[in-house]
Amino acid sequence: MTSPFCNVALPVPLRTTFTYAVPESLQGTVHSGSRVLVPFRKKTLVGVVVELAESAPPGTKIREITRVLDFVPALTPKLIELAHWIAGYYLAPVGEVFRAMLPPLTEVKSQRQIVLTEAGREAAESLSGGELSHGLTSGEAAFLAKLKEKKGVLPLGPAAKLGVDATALQRLQRHGLIEIRETVEGRKRRTQRVIAWKGGAAAIEKPNEKESEKEEREEKENAETPFGSAQDKTSTLRKRREERVRELLATERGPLPLPQLLKLAQVTRAFIERMLRDGLLESWEEPIDPAEDPFDAGYSPPAHELNAEQESAMKAIRARFELGEFGVQLLHGVTGSGKTEVYLRAVQDTLARGKTAIVLVPEIALTLWIGRQCRGWFGAKFEGVAVLHSALSDVERAREWWRVRNGEARVVVGTRSAVFAPLENVGLMIVDEEQENSFKQEETPRYHGRDVAIVRAKMEGALALLGSATPSMETYHHAREGKYELLTLASRVADRSLASVEVVDLREDFQQTHQTSPISAALHAGIQECLANGTQALVLINRRGYSWSVLCRSCGASVQCVNCSISMTHHKQRNRLECHYCGSIQAIPKSCPKCQSKYVYFFGEGSEHLEERLRKEFPGARIARLDRDTARTKRQYQETLGAFAGGALDILVGTQMLAKGHDFQRVTLVGVVSADSSLSMPDFRAAERTFQLLTQVAGRAGRGELAGRVLIQTYYPEHYAIQDAVKQDYLSFFERELHFRRMMAYPPFTSLANVIVRDVSLEKAIRWSRQLSEYFSPHDDKGVRILGPATAPLARLKKEHRFQFLLKSPKRSVLTKLLGGALAYCDAKEIPDTAVLVDMDPLSLL
Repeated sequence: MTSPFCNVALPVPLRTTFTYAVPESLQGTVHSGSRVLVPFRKKTLVGVVVELAESAPPGTKIREITRVLDFVPALTPKLIELAHWIAGYYLAPVGEVFRAMLPPLTEVKSQRQIVLTEAGREAAESLSGGELSHGLTSGEAAFLAKLKEKKGVLPLGPAAKLGVDATALQRLQRHGLIEIRETVEGRKRRTQRVIAWKGGAAAIEKPNEKESEKEEREEKENAETPFGSAQDKTSTLRKRREERVRELLATERGPLPLPQLLKLAQVTRAFIERMLRDGLLESWEEPIDPAEDPFDAGYSPPAHELNAEQESAMKAIRARFELGEFGVQLLHGVTGSGKTEVYLRAVQDTLARGKTAIVLVPEIALTLWIGRQCRGWFGAKFEGVAVLHSALSDVERAREWWRVRNGEARVVVGTRSAVFAPLENVGLMIVDEEQENSFKQEETPRYHGRDVAIVRAKMEGALALLGSATPSMETYHHAREGKYELLTLASRVADRSLASVEVVDLREDFQQTHQTSPISAALHAGIQECLANGTQALVLINRRGYSWSVLCRSCGASVQCVNCSISMTHHKQRNRLECHYCGSIQAIPKSCPKCQSKYVYFFGEGSEHLEERLRKEFPGARIARLDRDTARTKRQYQETLGAFAGGALDILVGTQMLAKGHDFQRVTLVGVVSADSSLSMPDFRAAERTFQLLTQVAGRAGRGELAGRVLIQTYYPEHYAIQDAVKQDYLSFFERELHFRRMMAYPPFTSLANVIVRDVSLEKAIRWSRQLSEYFSPHDDKGVRILGPATAPLARLKKEHRFQFLLKSPKRSVLTKLLGGALAYCDAKEIPDTAVLVDMDPLSLL
C-alpha cells in the first residue's frame, strides 16, 4: 500500500518538517530514510523522508516531490530514531541533524544495481522446473532467470526494460530474492606515482682511497678556479643525494610514492626526473584507495599475549556480550597499558558473533593508526574496514559511506561523524580517548560524539566501550557511581615503567640563563642527548603559527581581527597575520595601526617558531612539524607520521594532535613547551584539560624497550593539575577537581547549558538579550540557576556581537523544558532562529 504524502526534514534552521505530495510516478519508491529533491521557496533542496502520511495538514498548499535520490533508503530506521533523539536533546532542527548524518552530495555518477541473493538463485533454479515459488508472477520469474544469466548483477536502468516495475522489485526485495545496492562511481580514480630503484646496488659507487686522493689533488689544482671548485662541489653533492635515494629505495623502505620520497630524501622533483632519465630509477602509477595507508604495505600487527589485567578486561567484555543487552564500560588504563589490543580483541569477538562494530577516535591521525591496525587484523578475512573522516574528499567519503550502507564493510573507523555510519546489527561502539573535546561538534547540531555513541548503543542493544588514560570527570564519576562498569589497566604492557616526569621551572631557568627561549637549558640538553644516542624526541606546543599576537611597544595595542575580538596570529612562512576563528587574513603591519609607532613586537611562540628555533640550535638534526598548517590532508599526515615512525626524523614538533594514541617505539624524550598556557583560560575545565594533555603527552615516551623521560616547562609548577600530571596520578587529581566542582555546582553535579544571543548589529543583540532575559527571570532559582546576560568572553566572533546566558540545573529534564520554552518564546517575539544558539552540555564557554 502506498501513501500519497510524506513528511520531509530539510537542512534549514527551522524546528519542523514539511509535507509534500508523492506523485503517482514515484509512489512505491519513497520510503522513510530516502533522500528526495523537493522545491522549497524559490530553490530546490535535498531532504530526508521522515515518515509517510495518508493526509496533508488542512489549509496548506502542498507541493510535489521532484525526484527520489535513493532507491535504497540512505538512512536506517535506527538512525532516524537517533536523529529525533539528537534533535530533542540538543534542541537542534531535525533537518540539520540529518544533514550531519548524510554522506556528502557529490558530482559523481550514482549507480543502482540489482544483486541476486542466494535465496533468489535457488528460486531461479527451481523455476527452471516449471515451479513458481514465493507467489511470483510469470514476469517476475522470468526476470529472476534473466538476472541469473547475467551472473546475478544487473544495473537498475536495464532491469526496467525487462518488464518489471518498481512495485515488482520491491516485492522481490521483501522476499529476500534480490538486493538493491547504491554504488558511487568517481569521475576518475586518483592515482599516485611510485618510484623504485632500478640501477642495482653498484650503480652509484663510493670512491676508493686512490680516487679520493686523486679528487683531493684535482681539487687543490682547481682551487684557483672558482668555476671548477663549484663544479666539483656540485658533483659531490649530487652523488650524496643519489646515494641517499638509493639507500631509501633499495635498502630502507622499498618503492615509495613520489611526494613521500621527496620529503624523506630531501631532494627536488627535477632531481628524481634526472635519475629516471639516467636509468637509475623506474616509476609507475598506482590507484589510491581512500581507506589505504601507504605504510600498510606488508604490515601485519604483532601478536601479543594478553597480560592478566587485559585478560580480566576481556572477560568482563565477553560477559557483557553473553548478556546480549545494552551496557556501558569504561576501560581506564594508563598510557601504554594495551587498550588498543583490548579494542581489537573486542571487535574480533563482535564480528565472530555476526555483528558489526564502530570505532571512534578523536583525531584524523589516530584514524590512520587504528584503521591500519584494523585492516591488519580483519581486512583479509572480512574485506570490510571502512574509514570515515573529514580529510577524505567528498567523493571518497561518499564511496566509503555507501560501502558501509551496502554491507560491504563490517567495521567502521572514524572521527566524530562516524557515529552515524549506516551499519546495521551493531554490536559494539568503541570511543577511544573519550575525554577529548574534538568529539563535541561546535556547530549545529552541537552533539557530543561520545554521548551519541552511548545512546546509539542503547537503541541497538549493543555495548558501548569507552577508553582513556584520563577519563572526563563526568565519565569517571558515572563509573564510580555504578552507572558504568569500570575496567582498569593499572600497568603498562610487558611491565614497562612509566616515563619519568620532571618539571622545569621557567622562572628559575630565566634567572640562570637570562634568556626567554622557548627551549630551556634542560630541554636543550635532553634533545642533545637523544641525538647523541640515536633516539627520537617529541616536542609539544599547543599553539599554531609563529607568534600568538602582534603588540605595539609604544602604546600597548595589539592587532585585532576585523571580525572577532581576538588577536591575529603571525604566520611567518606565509608572511601574514591570520585569525584562527574566522580565517581572515591581514598583511603584517610595518607600524602600529593605532599610534603609527614603528616599534611593533611579535609576542609569544607557536609551533612554527619552535621548529625554526630547533633548526638553529640543532642544525644537523632531521626535524619536522605536524599541525593543521603542515598537514591539511590525509596524505600529509601519513607521510610525516610514517617518516617519524620509520626513523627518518629525529625531532617532531607538534600541537595536541601528537599527544594521544600514537605508539612511537624510539621516542625517549618528550618536551612540553608552555605547559600552563591553558590554565589561564576563563573556563571551569581549564585544570582538567591541562592535566589530561600533560598526562597524555607524557605517555608518548618510553613505549618501547628504551626508558622514557618527560620535561614539562611551566611558570606555575605548584598548580595541582601540573603536580598530579608529574606523578601521573589520575585518582588524586579526580578527587581534588571533584571537590571544586561540587562546591561550585558544575558538572558532573549539575547539567549545564550555554545560550548565546548574537547578531551583526550590536543594538539588536542587546535588545534580543533583554527580551530573552524577561523570559528567564521568573524561572531563576526555581530548579534552575540562570547567570546572565553578560558579554561573552569572545564578545565578537565572525562579525557578530555575542551575549551569554549560563544555565545550571541538577535535573537535565528541567533544563530541556525551560530551553524548549525559551525557543518558542523567541519565535513568538520574532527573534530569528539563527540569532539564538543553544549549546547543551558545553565543553567551551567562550
